[in-house]
Amino acid sequence: MTRQASNLYIIPTPIGNLEDITLRSIRILKEADLILAEDTRTSGQLLKHHQIEGRLKSYHVHNEHKIVEEVIDRMKSGDIIALISDAGTPSISDPGFLLIRETLKNGLQVECLPGATAFVPALVKSGLPSDRFIFEGFLPHKKGRKTRLQSLIEEKRTMIFYESPHRLLKFLAECAEVFGNDRQISVSRELTKMYEETFNGTVQDALAYFTTSGVKGEIVVVLAGKNENA
Repeated sequence: MTRQASNLYIIPTPIGNLEDITLRSIRILKEADLILAEDTRTSGQLLKHHQIEGRLKSYHVHNEHKIVEEVIDRMKSGDIIALISDAGTPSISDPGFLLIRETLKNGLQVECLPGATAFVPALVKSGLPSDRFIFEGFLPHKKGRKTRLQSLIEEKRTMIFYESPHRLLKFLAECAEVFGNDRQISVSRELTKMYEETFNGTVQDALAYFTTSGVKGEIVVVLAGKNENA
């Protein structure tokens, strides 16, 4: 039985180091009729590095509803589409869900290649239990942040969050208030990049450390779940 070719390929891109992309991903990007990119300037650097000359088209949260029908029509006509984001796997805190849903709804084939996702290395190197965990992504920027955290008070699994550098101190202070100063936490920033750093300790220690050291780069926070014996 011949395996049917996919119409849409979801392709993870490096979260920092440009070498962190699979050979298969490079091949499909070279073969695709169209590459949808969150930011064509950022993706253009990656493609240039790997000598990929595929045609780029912007696909982001501000235009995805407008162009999804056009992209579906192209796939129906036989075009192979590749979707990439600025870093990591599309649809994980990045655009992608809408296009994937509509592609499947139209009876077309979707294939997601394995590759970089920031929360996986952050979880593994945290030293916190990784057999069971939940991914919360970004908290609301303003309204609802504390409510979301409070809903996790009884959560026993390891929790993973994405956070921006200018909100990290606020996030740590909220964690201290909701989960307590002594809850174990791991904060990774700039994963795979030159200044990669991971801080492991208590919430109180992390808050003190990042208050004095300052915060730069993309942030992944891994927070211990509630102690079952507590």
